[in-house]
Amino acid sequence: MALDPRIITAISKELWSARVSGNAVINPSQTYPDITISDAYSIQNHLIAEALENGEVLTGAKIGLSSKANQQKFGIDEPIYGHLFASMIRPEDEPIEITKMFRPVVEPEICFLLDSELKGPGINVGTVLSATKGVIPAFEIADSRLKNQSSRVEDNILDNSGAAVVLLGGVLTPIEEIDLRLVGMVLERNGMVIDTGAGAAVLGHPAQAVAGLANKLSEFDMSLKAGSIIISGTPVAAVPAAKGDHFDASFDRLGTVSVNFV
Repeated sequence: MALDPRIITAISKELWSARVSGNAVINPSQTYPDITISDAYSIQNHLIAEALENGEVLTGAKIGLSSKANQQKFGIDEPIYGHLFASMIRPEDEPIEITKMFRPVVEPEICFLLDSELKGPGINVGTVLSATKGVIPAFEIADSRLKNQSSRVEDNILDNSGAAVVLLGGVLTPIEEIDLRLVGMVLERNGMVIDTGAGAAVLGHPAQAVAGLANKLSEFDMSLKAGSIIISGTPVAAVPAAKGDHFDASFDRLGTVSVNFV
């Protein structure tokens, strides 16, 4: 049974308050153990509406749990999705104050800049590539506004799928002659290589993740607008960040992106 609309509204307001105050909230799945993925997206949509009413501006979207290993961990068979606000997009050289976050993790990703709108259903890899102006190396700093780490994917979804901060590298690269499946990535922390990956680890093709997002949004009569930035999901495991950490990600033919935590 779906959650009462009044409960959905109340949870979304609590989550917005957590973002503003910096005080984490009790995991909704603890209070409502029968919460469903549908409930979670309803809460997320109410949270987005709350944010817009408070002056936030939508600038794009994110894709989470894009690898099969991470999906199996949470007992699902598809990625999850969230929304990006303009306030989340930071210059690459701006340090991240870790004391203003809850449990930040670092995820290197290929970011798509759309040249035209994508509106599902029926979006596929080819549609995405034809609508893409170019791609940019990016770091997503995902975070949770919930008091406890959770194995429930519903908790992740309702919290806007962990969307918090995105840092973009400085180069926009056209993709006409690049097979994004074969783009390799090297992740370093404090000067040491800690992981490597390739675009194919993201649902077989990063554009497939974007296609899935556009098709999912169509269920809510939403689309990905021209000019949107879409972070497509990480090809490696997310890495917890600590004060003093410096991360670099180098993407074959796409360039680099870095982030400092202070």
